[in-house]
Amino acid sequence: MSKNLGITLGLIMVAVIGLGLLLVLDDRGGAPTARGVPAGPEGTPTAPAGLLVREDSRYLDRVEDSPVTVVEFLDFECEACRAQFPVMERIREDYDGRINTVIRYFPMPGHTNSEPAAAAVEAAAQQGALEEMYVRMYETQAEWGESRESQAGVFAGFAEDLGLDTDEFTGTVEDPATLERVRSDFEDGVALGVRGTPTIFVNGRPTPSMPGYEALSAMIDAELEG
Repeated sequence: MSKNLGITLGLIMVAVIGLGLLLVLDDRGGAPTARGVPAGPEGTPTAPAGLLVREDSRYLDRVEDSPVTVVEFLDFECEACRAQFPVMERIREDYDGRINTVIRYFPMPGHTNSEPAAAAVEAAAQQGALEEMYVRMYETQAEWGESRESQAGVFAGFAEDLGLDTDEFTGTVEDPATLERVRSDFEDGVALGVRGTPTIFVNGRPTPSMPGYEALSAMIDAELEG
């Protein structure tokens, strides 16, 4: 093989590997590079409302006639989501009564318990304990996250601690309709071009990857003032 041919083949391999990396789902705070919805706070095309929020989407905060809706695609086993959690809680506190906040399940492939965790949160939501289970998942993630074994028993214990009907909770978690509900959120995220978690939209506009409080509040303020 000639030296020039070797160099050419090497460059081709680098390009192929780079393309492959761009296509891999990344749960370390992947920026939302949705199809036709590039990242950027102002002047960016907004994501289709019908994909962002469904009739059955879960609201942590719902304010009638609010002009702003913040949507987060998240994975309860994702460490980056856990790191983003305090920012989202501060946003919820500071904008209480002024904005809607919606969570969408986006369990990442490779996380053994991310989908069961989402199902557990959905089951809790059906008993009126969405926020309580949402918070519990992040507060305890270090205890059960990254395990290769099922943590269903741990999640059932959370339900008991929260005073839920554990039989109903277990039945809901095991109901195929619940898994279908979780996966429908994931499919919407894929359709929007979500590649990693957390991915956050403010009125359909994607935020920078893992936005800090200042960046996120600036986008919200702009929408409230607009």
